[in-house]
Parts: sequence; C-alpha cells; structure tokens
Amino acid sequence: MVGITSYGAYIPWYRIDRKVVYSAMGWLDPATFMVGEKAVANYDEDSITMAVAASMDCLNGVDRNIIDGVYFSSVTLPYKERQNAGIIATALDLRPDIKTADFAGSAKSGTTALLAACDAIKAGSAKNILVCASDCRVGRPGSAQEEAYGDAAAAFLLGEDDVVASFQGSYSVSYDFMDRWMADIDKFERVWEDRWIRDEGYNKFIPEAVSGLAKKCNLNPKDVAKASYPCLYIRDHADIGKRLGLEPNQIQEHMLGTIGNSGTAYPSILLAAALEDAKPKNNIVVASFGNGSDALLFQATEKIIDIKDKRKGVKTHLASKKMLSNYEKYATFRNVITVEKGIRGETVPWEQMSLAWRNRRSLLGLVGSKCKKCGTPQFPYQRICVNPNCKAIDEMEDYQFSDKRGHLFTYTEDRLVFSLNPPQIYGLIDFEGGGRNWFDLTDCESGELKVGMPVEMSFRRKFIDEKRGTYGYFWKAIPLKG
Repeated sequence: MVGITSYGAYIPWYRIDRKVVYSAMGWLDPATFMVGEKAVANYDEDSITMAVAASMDCLNGVDRNIIDGVYFSSVTLPYKERQNAGIIATALDLRPDIKTADFAGSAKSGTTALLAACDAIKAGSAKNILVCASDCRVGRPGSAQEEAYGDAAAAFLLGEDDVVASFQGSYSVSYDFMDRWMADIDKFERVWEDRWIRDEGYNKFIPEAVSGLAKKCNLNPKDVAKASYPCLYIRDHADIGKRLGLEPNQIQEHMLGTIGNSGTAYPSILLAAALEDAKPKNNIVVASFGNGSDALLFQATEKIIDIKDKRKGVKTHLASKKMLSNYEKYATFRNVITVEKGIRGETVPWEQMSLAWRNRRSLLGLVGSKCKKCGTPQFPYQRICVNPNCKAIDEMEDYQFSDKRGHLFTYTEDRLVFSLNPPQIYGLIDFEGGGRNWFDLTDCESGELKVGMPVEMSFRRKFIDEKRGTYGYFWKAIPLKG
C-alpha cells in the first residue's frame, strides 16, 4: 500500500498584517483587497531553508537511512543551475546513493512531485521518498501579488510501511494557461487580468480535475471528509466546493488570511492541515492549480492517530508568530528596498568551493564527532577527544547535531556588525547530551533572550555573494517558542 507515512510543515515566525502594507502604499483600499495577515520569511530564509525546516518536522523520529530520494518543488529556486534538492539532502545528512530532483515551472509542481514519488514507489525503484514543497515569492511593491503571497513549506514522506494516508488515485489536466508567468529576465512575476484567471482558470481547472478524480475512483461528494484546493478568490473558493457538491464543513479552510498564497507549497500546506484533523477512513482530496490541475485522493488509516502529537505541523506554527509593525523591515527582508550596509557590511565572505565540498557534512549537515571510548560529542568534527579525562585520538564516529536541542549558555547582542534585522545576536549553545559551540541566533529580537533558555537548530542562509552568484548556508539557533 503506497501512501504518506509522515508529514511536516513550516510557517515562518514573522507575519505582517495587510493593513500595514496598505498604509505604506497610501492608496490601496483594504475594503477592495485582501484582509488578514500573511507569513513572511526572515531575511535569512528562502525556499531551501524552509523546505529543510518542514522536512525536519516530517522526519522527527524517522530513521533517515531509509530514504531513497528527495523531490523538491518550488518556483523560487535559489539556484537555476545547481540542484537545490541536493542541498536539502545534504542538510538532512541523507545517504549519498539516493535520487534527487527539482520540480519547477508551475505552482502545481508540488502535487506533480507527489505523483512522481507515488509512481516511483509503485514501480519499485524506491521504497521511501521525501517530497517537499516551498516558496518564498516576491511581489512588486503595491501589487496584488505582494499582498497575496505568503511564505511556507510542507514535506511528506512517501512509502509502503506504516502508511498514515494511503494513495487511492489521481486525475490531472494540463493547459498552457498563462495566468502568471516569469521569464528569466524578470525580477517580479507578471500577471494577466483577474477575471480571466478566476473564470477561465480556477473555476474550470480545479472542478475538472476533482470531478475526473471522483469519476475515476467512484467517489461521491458525501464520501469526502476534506477537500483541499487553492483559490485566490475567497468567494470563488466556496463556490467551487458548492459546484462539486460539497458542504462547507467538507472544504479545507483556505488560510489566505493567516498564511497567504504560498505557491507550490499551498496545496501541500492544505493537505498537511487536513491530515492533522483526519480520522481513520477519512477520504481527503487535494488539488493544485497552475497550468492545469492535479487532483489526488488519500484515505487516512489507523496510523494517523499515532503521528498527530509527534509533529509541529500547521497548527503549532500558526500559533507561534511575531508581527512586523512596519513595511520597511518587510521590504528590506525581500531586498525590495536597498539599505546602506556600511564598511562593516561591505565584505562578503568568499566561500572556497573545494573547502566547502570537503566540509559539506559539517557545514550543511551539522555533523560533528562523538568519542567511541567515552561518548563525548563535539562540534566541529575533531580527531582528539575534548574530554580531559579521555583525550582519545582517532576514536571518533559521526554525530548529528541538527536534531539536538540545547540551552543558551551565554549570548551577545551586537549593534556594531551589520544585520538586516539588528542587532546581530550570537551565543554559546550547550547541546543536550553534550557538545558546545557558538552559533548565530535568529527568529528573536533584542531583549527576548535569557541565559538557560531552550533552543533548537534551524538551517538558514548565512550570506549572499552577489559578485560570485552563490548562497552560503549554515545552521543557526532559535529559541523554542511556547
């Protein structure tokens, strides 16, 4: 039985009320535009880091050695020529003999990646595949895209053992429908007229795909526990459900007023939210939109109960947030407003590719060492045990710190060094089980930290080298919320 064996989600800590955006523009009317808030990725986050965060949630308690592949879908891939899924696999410290692939070019590529994973497992070419969808889209200031877009990620582990939601079937439609597009020369997405997108796109493609799925799987509307599908137009979101014969309680909440339109991650976030509330035997339909539509049917199993309290998922992330009080900070996070970095911020560290390759497990995977004689962990990897009572030489084994929690031993708020979200905060982390090192801290603000508070590790973007066209990634510590 092929299906979802685990799931996870990630929603950034920062949010912005759309009224703050409207007030910054001056001429936008909230009565005629979207209301509520949207999720905003921090300045050190992108689609890769959010995918890693969602995958960490998904793989909590899972043996990573069973994973045979990583499929990553996004329309905001940091690299055009360098496999982004490979970076995710390295950050998760997965086996090297796996399949990795990027799915891009359309907002429905997230469901396409899910289908590809199901097909690969059915064919026997893989047993377990991690599928993650993530987007961090930038809208032109003052545009409808800017107010609608939110940042998020979701991840699913597909396999045949301990399935929590079995895959029952799918139906897809493909159309070269240019509602939104972005050429390689564009910085911002281009869009056609809203009525055209609504009437000829959402209101036709999603019903066609879901109706085709229902006919193919002999599924009646009353048999559906939740139908999850994206739609930028709230009234039409409800109308699509009515046309499909669904009651309001059968339609998954659209989350446009809490997260926003998260691109390829949007259907996946809705699916993860539906799984959080699912009961055994519940039928869950998820449909995507973008150059057509994919519709997939999953049925929850008895295993769905066992996994619910082991994931942060959508609800926990929604409950943990920090509101941005001004538009300018949001705009600097997205590099829409260029800020003066000063002399201290002008120099960007040059990453030597050969050295980064040799240290990739330490830099991207946060893998240190553990003494086989006394059991003392340490980071970075060392040949000599740091324990003064041991000092064993070349008696080390690999030890993963990325999934370990820790406590803040000491910290500094630095107001001299440049930061897009000042002050720059860094501190000494004592890991549970042993190990200590300095790390930057993120998703926190001045005055919020206390010595001894618990922290966890988060994969983040360390720097952008625009001159050489590279992104540097490493792990930072974030305070445990709640």
